[in-house]
Amino acid sequence: MNVAIFGAGYVGLVTGTVLADIGHHVQLIEVSKDKVSRIMAGISPIFEEGLESALARVRAKDQLRATVDPAQGLQSAKVVFIAVGTPPGPHGEPELSQVEAAARAIGQHLIVGGQTVVVNKATVPIGSAHLVSVWIEEGFREKHPGERLPDFRVASNPEFLREGSAIFDTLYPDRIVLGSDEGWVLDTLSALYRPIIEQSFTPPPEFARPSGHHEVPVVMVDAVSSEMIKYAANAFLATKISFANEIANICERVGADAMAVMAGIGLDTRIGSRFLNPGAGWGGSCFGKDLASLTFTAREYGYQPKLLEATVNVNVAQRLLIVKRVQEILRPVKGRRVAIWGLAFKPGTDDIRDAPSLTVMEELLRMGMRITAYDPVAMPTVQRMRPDLPIQYGVTPESALEGAEALIVVTEWPEFEHVDYAQIRKGLLRPVIIDGRNVLNEEKARENGLLYYGIGRRGTADDWVMGRGL
Repeated sequence: MNVAIFGAGYVGLVTGTVLADIGHHVQLIEVSKDKVSRIMAGISPIFEEGLESALARVRAKDQLRATVDPAQGLQSAKVVFIAVGTPPGPHGEPELSQVEAAARAIGQHLIVGGQTVVVNKATVPIGSAHLVSVWIEEGFREKHPGERLPDFRVASNPEFLREGSAIFDTLYPDRIVLGSDEGWVLDTLSALYRPIIEQSFTPPPEFARPSGHHEVPVVMVDAVSSEMIKYAANAFLATKISFANEIANICERVGADAMAVMAGIGLDTRIGSRFLNPGAGWGGSCFGKDLASLTFTAREYGYQPKLLEATVNVNVAQRLLIVKRVQEILRPVKGRRVAIWGLAFKPGTDDIRDAPSLTVMEELLRMGMRITAYDPVAMPTVQRMRPDLPIQYGVTPESALEGAEALIVVTEWPEFEHVDYAQIRKGLLRPVIIDGRNVLNEEKARENGLLYYGIGRRGTADDWVMGRGL
C-alpha cells in the first residue's frame, strides 16, 4: 500500500520505518531539510533503539523516502498519516498549527477519483476528526475552486509506543485502535496493519517476536472514542505513577519500604506491577501534555477533573523533593557542587522534553549550586536544546563525581545498576547519594560508607538523621 506520513519525529519516523519494513511504500513529508537529508542517507535524526539499522534497511530497498514537498509525498497515497507535533498551549490546550498546515496541504493535493483515508496519528483534542476534515476541505477549495471534492475520510489511530522501545511496541503492540464510522475506512486500515495484526511478517533482526505473541487485538470504535482511549490510557498511567510516589512518601515517614509495598500490591491482578516504581516523577512529551489537554477539555465542558489535577500536583512536588533533600543535607548549598547521573526523561532515549532532570538542575542552579552531569546519550541534546544551563559534563559516570559533594540519580539507565561503589565513595567529597529512581544498590552503598537516600526506602530515615547538616 502507498502511505504518506506528515512529520518525521518519533511517531512519524518510527511508524513509517516499520510500515516500510513490513512491505508498504512510505513517503515521509517533513519541513526540516536536514532531517530529510539524513533520512534519505539512512541516518536516523533521533536516538531510538534499532531505528537506524531498520531505517538503513528500508532505504536500501527504496521502501521509504522523505521529502519537503507535499505534492511529491502525496502522489498515489491511499493512506495519509498526520503525525506532526501538538505542543501544549498556554492553558493546556494542544497547539494545532502544524496539524492545520498538514491538513490544508493534504486538501490541496488530494487524489481526484480515489478514496483517501487521512489518519490522525498525532494526539489531538477530542473531537478533532471533524475539524481536520474541515481544514482538508478548505485546503482543497483554496486550490481547486469550483471542483468536486474528492472522496476522503478522517480516522483516528492513536499511537501507544514508548520511547526507548518504540519499534518493538509498533511491531508487537498490545492492541491497535481504529476510530471511524465508515466501514471502508476500517477495512483499509485493517488491511494496512494486517501483517502486524496477524503477526505474519518476518521479525527484523533487531527485535525477535516475543514468545506467545500471536494475533493482535483490534479495537474498532468511533473517532471520538478512539481519541479518548489515548488520553485515558496516558492519564491512568500517570496517575498510577503519582499514586506510587504518594505511597512512597508515606512509607518513608512511617518506616515502611516502598519497594516492598509496591511489589506486594503489584501481585494483585487487579492492580499489576507496572508503573509502580517510586521515583523522581514522570516526564516526557506525552503524559504532561495529554493530562493538560484532557483537563482543558473537561473544563471546557463544565467538569473539574480533580483526580487528574492531583496527579499533576503530586508529580511536580516529587521533582522538588529531590531538590529539598539536597538543600537539607548540604546546607548551606550556595557554591556546592553535585553530580547528576541521567538527563533523559527515561532510559533508552535522548529525549529531554519535560525531563525531571531539567527541573532539578534549574532549581539547584537558582540556589547557586554547581552541577556536573552525565548521561550516556542525552548530553549532546541538552547542550543543543538548553545552552542556557551553565553546567559541566562528565565523560564517564565516575568523572562526573570529581569535586561533587553528592551524587543525584535522576534517570534509571541500566549501566547505573552495575557501578563500583568504592569508586563512588572515592570520587565524592562527601559520601552522599540521593537516588531519585531507587536504581542503585542500597546495601552495597552503605557497605562502602555511603549515606543513601532513596525514594520511600526504609533505611532512608536513618541516613537522613546521620547526614543532616553533613
